[in-house]
Amino acid sequence: MGSIGNDRNQHHDIELEAPIIPHGRLVPFLVVTPLFFLWAIPNNLTDFLIRQFMKSFEINRSGAAELQIGIFIGYFLMAVPAGQIMRIFGYKAGLLTGLILLGTGCWLFLPAARADLYPFFVAAQFVIGCGLSFLETGANSFIAQLGPTASSERRLNLSQAFNPLGSITAGLVGTVFIFSGVEFTSAETAARRAAGTMQAYLHSETMRVVPTYLILGTVALLWALMVLVTKFPDAAREDVSREDAGPAQHVSLLQRHFLLAIVAQFLYVGAQVGTWSYFILYVRSATGVGDKTAGYMLTGTLAAFAVGRFSSAWLMKHFHARSLLGVYAVINVVLGLVAVIHPGWVGAMCLLTTSLFMSIMFPTIFALGLKGMGDKTKTAGSLLVMAILGGAALTKVMGMLADSSSLQTAYLVPVVCFAAVALYAWFGGEHTPTGASA
Repeated sequence: MGSIGNDRNQHHDIELEAPIIPHGRLVPFLVVTPLFFLWAIPNNLTDFLIRQFMKSFEINRSGAAELQIGIFIGYFLMAVPAGQIMRIFGYKAGLLTGLILLGTGCWLFLPAARADLYPFFVAAQFVIGCGLSFLETGANSFIAQLGPTASSERRLNLSQAFNPLGSITAGLVGTVFIFSGVEFTSAETAARRAAGTMQAYLHSETMRVVPTYLILGTVALLWALMVLVTKFPDAAREDVSREDAGPAQHVSLLQRHFLLAIVAQFLYVGAQVGTWSYFILYVRSATGVGDKTAGYMLTGTLAAFAVGRFSSAWLMKHFHARSLLGVYAVINVVLGLVAVIHPGWVGAMCLLTTSLFMSIMFPTIFALGLKGMGDKTKTAGSLLVMAILGGAALTKVMGMLADSSSLQTAYLVPVVCFAAVALYAWFGGEHTPTGASA
């Protein structure tokens, strides 16, 4: 027992001493890390699209959830092809493909708005989701492998820290540029319908989303040029890290810690996306404020997410990643239950605070799942990205519960998910080497 304890302490010391960014890898790190910022914008703008299109297309919560379904089906279907393309052609090819798809999907918002067809927007979201699948599969795996395995969680959390900055940007852009702040009473709506001017107003609300997406699409295409001219480390091997000596191990995908990571990631992403997707609606119903105020509060919860990401890079120098993951998940179970039981300003603030503790979950689960995957790392990364489908599935479940019962009841879904993440952290997240296998 003493020997085992000493081995674990020595392993922990190695994790804390390992360099985050090895010599000669800074330039590709600086080119790939902004992608974490970039893909957060369309992901979080969807939360504003849900509220905006519920108004402009006059649909319910469950119908508006199709926007999330479109983007996450794209994630799901493209994750494995993305992994295979990067396995053959390298990370650069995968990231270029992702940026081109993202740019194309954003530009499709223009014909969708002019046609005034909601299914067209869902299709555009699907194309965006395909692009984001390539970006997340490539960038997460690339950053995790860019240096020593012992520092992979810290390195990935550092890059992922820029993701909530993109989320905050999306929150501000959505609140200021997408939400008009114009809200009619029932009597005013009836008067506009009688005068025949309501449809023109609804179409103008739909058109408000277009400029933001055209700018985002243009930035994505320009960044593709930046990736194109950047020299990447040798991607012919599955593991690009020079610090981890020896050839890549041939391992099975059926490793317990990896399979449980897929389940944990599915549930976590469902909890995160569901929490944010209905946050504006929860705040409106619980406190009585309007769209603009609720939108600024959503920006506040995304800011809390950013604080959590940046602070985790420091905390992981002193605490084990799995321990932090478990503690944070339990805290969110408590905060979520308060939001369910006490809807109002107390519940809204608890819901806002959950993002602080969600911050480390995705990158930590991702990095823990990739440990020891050897020559299956790219494939494993693509399967972990496929688990993002939880964002579509559980958001739809929350929408159905909200329509059939109440929005407060729907927030029991993320509570259960966070409880499962805590169990994963404490009982399923540790990689135990079992030897190579075919």
